[in-house]
Amino acid sequence: MKKYIDIIQNSFTGYFNYLVNEITHPTWNSYFYWLIGLSLLVWSLEILIPWRKDQKVFRKGFWLDSFYILFNFFLFSLIGYNALSNVGVELFNDFLGLFGIENIVAIELGNLPAWSQLVIMFVIADFIQWNVHRQLHRRPWLWEFHKIHHSVKEMGFAAQFRFHFMETIIYKTVQYVPLAMIGFGIKEFFVVHMFAVFIGHLNHANLGWNYGPLGYIFNNPKMHIWHHSRELPVERPYGMNFGLSLSIWDYLFGTAYIPKSGKKIELGFSGDENFPKDFGHQTLFPFQRNKVNTKH
Repeated sequence: MKKYIDIIQNSFTGYFNYLVNEITHPTWNSYFYWLIGLSLLVWSLEILIPWRKDQKVFRKGFWLDSFYILFNFFLFSLIGYNALSNVGVELFNDFLGLFGIENIVAIELGNLPAWSQLVIMFVIADFIQWNVHRQLHRRPWLWEFHKIHHSVKEMGFAAQFRFHFMETIIYKTVQYVPLAMIGFGIKEFFVVHMFAVFIGHLNHANLGWNYGPLGYIFNNPKMHIWHHSRELPVERPYGMNFGLSLSIWDYLFGTAYIPKSGKKIELGFSGDENFPKDFGHQTLFPFQRNKVNTKH
């Protein structure tokens, strides 16, 4: 038990020190400054070439979404996620140790070139996320958490990070074992993460891009806005366009849907007018027994 308590204590102090050092001593792989840089870049594109020209620069929900970026990218780990995940990994490794298993690496990719390792990780992680995302819409108890993301009424780059902290736990838990079974020999996985953040920013931005033929591979603003449509087709009661970075999964498995330009469609979900509008109440919403009438 002492080992786990030490892990928790070290996780809190370790992440705090890491965050302070990241901010005060920038390096080429500083998440903090990469996030700020990418956010400013995509926001600038929204201002210079907006798709919905009548949408304000400081759109509805802008400041709420900006806080979600800060919370989900940094504060959540500082508050406890980093400690929770470190304890979870140690418990998992201890469980394997009961059977004399030191790790679960089934495929060793460490000898491959760095770029190919990054591509493989990106594709596998995105496919797992696509499947998890589908379940967030199909399972009622998961949808209660995912409603926060779909409460966005005007799209902008920061809307990507309007999501409940439980989604981080769900995504990372499901991803851990499959990715742990693949042995990677490099540490620069932040490249994959920041590339995914960049695509996610663009997907939610007030931009009218679809990338032409590449739109069948990469998710894009003209495709993703339909994922946020308030009105769903009868034949797609759980939604469509579930890809996070890649759209190819939706085309391969028949969940792609772009019937026309979605420039003017209403966003949200049925009953969202009764959904909480602030961070605190949105965070507590999934745990409440007596909820307002909101449904998919």
